[in-house]
Amino acid sequence: MNQFKVSLILVFLLSLSLAGCLSEDDVEQEIHLEVSSDTLNGTILESYSDGELVSTELVSVIFDFSKTTSQEELSIFGVDTNDGRESVEISADDSSTLTVDFSEHGIYEIVVYAIDDENNRDELSLKVRVELTIHWVEVGTDEPKILTFDPTPSNEGEHPIMIEIESTVENPDPIQELGNGQSVEITWNIVDEYDDTCQRNSDQVNNGDSVSWTTIHFNTYLVHELIIDYDDGQDDINIDQTISIIYSSD
Repeated sequence: MNQFKVSLILVFLLSLSLAGCLSEDDVEQEIHLEVSSDTLNGTILESYSDGELVSTELVSVIFDFSKTTSQEELSIFGVDTNDGRESVEISADDSSTLTVDFSEHGIYEIVVYAIDDENNRDELSLKVRVELTIHWVEVGTDEPKILTFDPTPSNEGEHPIMIEIESTVENPDPIQELGNGQSVEITWNIVDEYDDTCQRNSDQVNNGDSVSWTTIHFNTYLVHELIIDYDDGQDDINIDQTISIIYSSD
């Protein structure tokens, strides 16, 4: 066997040896990410009494990573809400579930992820839909306060598709005055931030009676005010109204 053939065989054997070493070191470390949640939509509820915010119910979403597996030890489970906040993370040694709170309405393009001890990462994109309902109550007033609402999502994401408004005005019967109550004339106005009146409705509330106005508004790009003008009458009125900011469910 000549020297050239011997050298060629040695090179071939050496390449096999090196290939075996490289394949062992380069085994891909895989994470199999599987995440479930108790919900991917919800409604924030803000309650107001005589113009003052008295309570807020946030939307909380629980993410469960318990079915996520990895060839290496898992170290971190996390959720990035992509709204300017830092990611919410938890040590995989402590828990396989974490909760994310949403305090502003909007469509959130979130990312859930898992990281192992070798800093390998797997992630999944999800959408969370958060709507807003404002419940507003005033009792015994002849100067109704202005209800301001902003349909613009703070995360600069997709805008809502509409705003539902339901307002009820009651003219309670003053029993202590032995039926001396009077009728009240009112006008509802929806006004945008440029002081343009978008919608208007007038009605008369007889003593001991109530009237309601229900409407849908489709301008979801400007701050608005719901204003009740007390046009005529002397009786105090009660106001109960709800504003709902609605997003597409697609």
